[in-house]
Amino acid sequence: MEPDTPERPPLDTGKAKFRWIMESGWKGLCPRCGKGHMFKSWLKIADRCEVCGLDYRFAAPDDGPAFFSLCIVAFPLAFIVVWIQVKFDPPWWVHLFTSLPIMLLGCLLPLRPLKGWLVASQFVNRAQEAGTDALWSRLRGSEGDDFDQR
Repeated sequence: MEPDTPERPPLDTGKAKFRWIMESGWKGLCPRCGKGHMFKSWLKIADRCEVCGLDYRFAAPDDGPAFFSLCIVAFPLAFIVVWIQVKFDPPWWVHLFTSLPIMLLGCLLPLRPLKGWLVASQFVNRAQEAGTDALWSRLRGSEGDDFDQR
């Protein structure tokens, strides 16, 4: 076992669930075993965990990572860029070499941890649209609950 790989604790309290979601999601590790990788590329979720075999078809973070990235990072950074413009009135090229890279990196870098966090949250909290579990099981050809795959 790798030294920084978490071992899944019992998720019997809200605090334990939250800690596990943050640890596995932000590191991009499997939310079931904590050892396999959740991503096969920068933002592409793997088909299955290579350690425990968890099928990631349940994961549907959709536009959540982009929304959180924009709200948490881009909105405050936009105020900073406007403040710089109003306070110092720099030429346009200063924004090209300072503000633009800060905005791009500030919005793109958090996407993977946010996506991992959302996928781990979906797994731990067994999140899905109400009443769709039987339909998804039939469509995927699986029996039972997609969250209890073994």
